[in-house]
Amino acid sequence: MNTDDTIVAISTPRGRGGLGVVRLSGNKALLIAEQLLRRAPPKQPADTQDNGLDLRPWRVRSAALTDEEGGLMDRVLVSWFRKPRSYTGEDVVEISAHGSPVILEFLLGRCIAVGARLAEPGEFTLRAFLNGRMDLTQAEAVHDLIEAQTLYQAKVAAQQVEGAVSHRISPFKKQLVDLIALLEAGIDFAEDDVSVLSTAEISGRLAPIEEGLSQMAQSFRAGKIIRQGLVLAIVGRPNVGKSSLFNCLLQQDRAIVTATPGTTRDLVSETIELEGIPLRFVDTAGIRHAFEEAESIGVRKSYEAAVDSDLALLVLDGSQDMTAEDRDLLARLSGLGKLVVVVNKCDLSLRLGPENLQQELAQTGPTATASNCSASILFVSALKREGIEKLRQTILETAAPALAGHRETQLLTNIRQERLVRESQAALADAQESLRAGVPHEMVLLDLYNSLRPLDAITGETTVEDILTHIFSTFCIGK
Repeated sequence: MNTDDTIVAISTPRGRGGLGVVRLSGNKALLIAEQLLRRAPPKQPADTQDNGLDLRPWRVRSAALTDEEGGLMDRVLVSWFRKPRSYTGEDVVEISAHGSPVILEFLLGRCIAVGARLAEPGEFTLRAFLNGRMDLTQAEAVHDLIEAQTLYQAKVAAQQVEGAVSHRISPFKKQLVDLIALLEAGIDFAEDDVSVLSTAEISGRLAPIEEGLSQMAQSFRAGKIIRQGLVLAIVGRPNVGKSSLFNCLLQQDRAIVTATPGTTRDLVSETIELEGIPLRFVDTAGIRHAFEEAESIGVRKSYEAAVDSDLALLVLDGSQDMTAEDRDLLARLSGLGKLVVVVNKCDLSLRLGPENLQQELAQTGPTATASNCSASILFVSALKREGIEKLRQTILETAAPALAGHRETQLLTNIRQERLVRESQAALADAQESLRAGVPHEMVLLDLYNSLRPLDAITGETTVEDILTHIFSTFCIGK
């Protein structure tokens, strides 16, 4: 990938629309635009017409897109973002044409014909990173912002594009650089009466850095849920109301509901938003001993969906006593992890009440117990839509307890960032162990540099020159 080329791409989604944007970036962006466009014809005689485009930075200019013979193809708006204050740090020209795929492909082809190269995926943002317009966390957040399914996801991503993660990590990085500079100065310039930190002082300075990085690493549990959402499997034996509950939660008739047991043979999934978090519900086939091959495959897929989900909703028929199949499902699902037991048909005469259900749970030994049954066992009526809102809230509280108290936007949402913060934490732990063992400061410095490098990979590189500049600006050495 040659970063000296001028690149071009259609920056709006494929398809037809009111407008479509073609973006150029590079040293020749302005020259290419001037070759393709001329000033839109004014209402004056042709012999006095000035065809010069006369582009000015940070201004929008009306222009005419022409073919090779000079024939008018479209009237467009063109903007020039002059380097280095553009998105990529290079000259950027954006041409807004009518959103016809034919016109946009024609414009793209003309740009390539006069010297541009088709951009690789993500190359505009890559150039922004290489030219210092954003760090890696911001570049990653651009993708998250584009892929956001909810407004809350978009809000978190937008704040990260503005550098929220970098701003949170910068104080800890600065404290670490300050400590490295002090130790380097104490070692290299001891003859100049530069004081040497004691082991206790070094350990005390490391403690708040460790605490801050620990909190950042822990925020990934909430950040991952915000970025990726949750998957919930609705399971149970046939005709307990799984599909009706599925439709209630979605607030639409997505799954077919009949009185015939076993109507659902395959997985049906749909995504909704709950407090800004995408929740993908999977309606599964009724689990029972199946004689038909198709139903057997559906039952197997139901178990697989439960295993792969973040939370399983076990639906029971409250108008009937528990069956052997219910007990078997309860035993299997309780061993998988998070589970919510949903007793449906509570509008009918209940045969499965709170007391006998708690006895069944105690005998089966699932994660739900008498002490937390109010949060893990719910009675609903899918037919009359009773208890559904409480179920929605319980689902979020059970599946994503990490979200409690983590509604800020300075979260780690990327596994790369989380891994690097963990690496930095591990190196600080090594430094603390070295201090306790009485290891010389020269060796402790190695651990501190090992802690700094992962942070550099998140926010940008700290060079040796940065350390030396800090030393000489802080201490009066050799005066």
